[in-house]
Amino acid sequence: MQRYILTGAPGAGKTTILRRLRADGFDVVEEAATAVIAGEQAEGDAEPWTRPAFVEKVVDLQRRRQMKSATRNVTHQIYDRSPVCTHALTRYLGRPAPTPLLGEIERITRDRIYEPQVFFVRNIGFCEPTDARRISFQESLVFERIHEESYRRFGYDLVEVPAGDVADRVALIADTIARLTVRGT
Repeated sequence: MQRYILTGAPGAGKTTILRRLRADGFDVVEEAATAVIAGEQAEGDAEPWTRPAFVEKVVDLQRRRQMKSATRNVTHQIYDRSPVCTHALTRYLGRPAPTPLLGEIERITRDRIYEPQVFFVRNIGFCEPTDARRISFQESLVFERIHEESYRRFGYDLVEVPAGDVADRVALIADTIARLTVRGT
């Protein structure tokens, strides 16, 4: 199975792209951090990302989702973020990477869980806040740079998905996966 990561700055359009890819028949694995935030907020914690255990909860959910999705009978999967994104988050929050996160990055690297090509969705010029995304556009640009640095640090090749029409962005991703699949067989 080929597992591709889709990442980028908050508000860059990843969710819209992933919805379209899913509608086009791609198997998509949802982002963990947003699910953890929503769950914690539903229990009354307005800002769960400020809690020490937040990163570990995200890493645990990422791992469980990856392991569960490995049993699906598909040839390609697209992941909305990965543990490398969680590493970028710890850097952005100014925290050291916790041991479970470093262990998960070691596992995904050692076992080559994800393809080395990562789809890096570039910002679209603004960032709309949500309950789970309370970040300004300027902050999102800093976060984008940190994401890029983290992926390069761990040896991934970034496939640029520039700002533009959603259909064009989706086509770029689908065409790249098709090309990489042909090359890999």
